[in-house]
Amino acid sequence: MSAPPLLCIVGPTAVGKTGLAIDLCRRYGAELVGADASQVYRGMDVGTGKATPEELGEVRHHLIDVVDPDQPFDAGAFMRHADAAIADITARGKRVVVCGGTGLYLQALLRGLCDAPPTKPEIQAELRAAITAGEHAALHAELSRVDPAAAARIAPLDGQRIERALGVYRSTGRPLSAWQAEHRFAEPRYPHRILGLERPRPALNARIERRLDQMIAQGFEAEVARLVDVGYGPALRSMTALGYRHFAASAAGEMSRAEARRQTLVATRRYAKRQLTWFRRVEGVQWFTPPVDPGEIAAYVAGLWPPGAASAETNG
Repeated sequence: MSAPPLLCIVGPTAVGKTGLAIDLCRRYGAELVGADASQVYRGMDVGTGKATPEELGEVRHHLIDVVDPDQPFDAGAFMRHADAAIADITARGKRVVVCGGTGLYLQALLRGLCDAPPTKPEIQAELRAAITAGEHAALHAELSRVDPAAAARIAPLDGQRIERALGVYRSTGRPLSAWQAEHRFAEPRYPHRILGLERPRPALNARIERRLDQMIAQGFEAEVARLVDVGYGPALRSMTALGYRHFAASAAGEMSRAEARRQTLVATRRYAKRQLTWFRRVEGVQWFTPPVDPGEIAAYVAGLWPPGAASAETNG
């Protein structure tokens, strides 16, 4: 059986991906597969921007609430879970919309995992000790020198990805980004089209700030406090999601609410810039600026989903 075609929606945080994805799911009889590295964690709802049941309506959303915040989850796990969800969706005669801003997850789904060599054990031990000691800034600075392309895509506090990128370089003398560049030419695992959303930088920054304030009003700080109370500390990878460490520090009296908000806003805008850097390097992305004309979308997806080709054209 041939692989089902996927419509993928990408772009920076707060650009409007989820709203468009839900609309397209309703219009084309599709279900939503999330490609977001933070929304897979249970209990991290407000701060990761998960769509509410009211926003989703009858649309099913897969790849959210997959693991607890202290459980491991990576691109390989995402690929396995997403493959299973896609098989289930298509077995029920539905189409698939993949939506999210985690470029590595989308790359794993569409092209498979990069086969860069594993890090040598002694180098891995050195890097893990440095990360445990809180030396993220120095390690990220080193990564910026030896593999600037990887450093531009990796957050300064993302210890797991810093360890992987530096580990590959120290083990092989070759940047991880070079291995990944070769991997870009792998055959696609699914036929697909990629729709990218972008907005002018001032407009996007304003949307990021409005959304952060909306999250705070909806109980973001209380959500962080609950997570910390049950033992999910800031050292966990899940807690590197935007804002969680800052508001955990605020709850502990280590910084003011205003400073937590400011640092979260700065980090979110930087993250949006890294996302655009990543997706602009992805081959075949068709970029749109909201509001998107439904006619333009219909023309774009016609080659992927010919009219009448699925049994579920009834949701809108």
